[in-house]
Order: sequence, then structure tokens, then C-alpha cells
Amino acid sequence: MSPIPANMPAQAPWILPSRGRVGMFCLIAAEAAIFTIFIVAYIFYLGKSVTGPTPRQVLEVPIFNTICLLSSSLTIHLAERALERGQIVPFRVLWFVTFALGAIFLGGTGLEWHRLIYTRGLTISTNLFGTTYYSLVGLHAFHVIVGLLGLGLVLALALASKLKQEHAARVGVFALYWHFVDAVWVVVFTVVYIIGR
Repeated sequence: MSPIPANMPAQAPWILPSRGRVGMFCLIAAEAAIFTIFIVAYIFYLGKSVTGPTPRQVLEVPIFNTICLLSSSLTIHLAERALERGQIVPFRVLWFVTFALGAIFLGGTGLEWHRLIYTRGLTISTNLFGTTYYSLVGLHAFHVIVGLLGLGLVLALALASKLKQEHAARVGVFALYWHFVDAVWVVVFTVVYIIGR
């Protein structure tokens, strides 16, 4: 057996990943499976409604809402970095902007649903399209609501000066959830408003 050369760098010891990150990745995997079922159902039933309205007749592409939601991934990332550096005031500002962008997106979804229901006559029971549309987009909206509750809680803690630099890892775990919500919207947007029209 040959001796280990003296100049060979020592390998860093393997460190277990944080339980929070592992737990969040497990939650994201489970949620991704649920979304996959809803997306497959939407695609399967696309064009099979025997009565109108059809997606092309009633759906408008929510470009502004999408820009707001996807921008919130950037602001939450910047907020994470600010907290890691101990910059509490920039963190508060960026976290609030993330919350506001998410709230604008959710408000836009509410306005879209109001228009579809009261102007276009599309409800969850109108036809297969209505059922699958409200189920899929509603599932995503529910996840946005959960995300906003989490964002609001962290913001309240930050404004009460209860959030410190040492909490950056925990905040980062929650940010993974928000990134997931944004990533899922890219898929939902593509399926519902691009392919489905």
C-alpha cells in the first residue's frame, strides 16, 4: 500500500444537508406530483367540451401578472442575499416587494376569474374546460395564498426586529417554496394560455 503524498489536499468532511431543506424538497416533490396530475388532466380534456365557451373564446394571456410573479423570484433571491450579509433594511424592502408582487398576481387572478364568471359565463360547472381550468389555476392560486401567508409572517418578524442574520438559512428554506410556486406557474401558463388556446 503506497503512502498518501504529503501535498495532497485533505477532503472536506461530508456534512448532512439541513433538515429544513430536505423537508422542503420532499414537500416540493409531493406538490409537483399533484400539479402533474392536474396538468395531465387539463391536457387530456382539452378540446373535449361539447359546449362552449372554449379557451380561445374567453382566455386572455395574463402577461402583466406573469411578469409580476416571475419578478418576485428575483426579489426574494436578492432578499435572501441581503439577509445573509446582515443587511436587514434592504432585506425588509426586497421582501415587501416580493410580497407585493405576489399579491398583485393573486389580485390579477381574482379579476380574471370575475371577468370569466360574470362576463363570459365560464364557471367550474359550465363544461370540462371550466372544470379543469378552475381546478388547475385554482390549485396554483391556493399555493400563492399559502406563500403570501408565509411571506407576510416573515415580513412581520422582520419589521418587529425579530429576524436576524442567523435566520438566513431558514428564510432560504421558505424561499425554495416560493421559487417552486413561480416555476409551476411557468408550466401552468404554457399549458393553459399558450398550448391550450
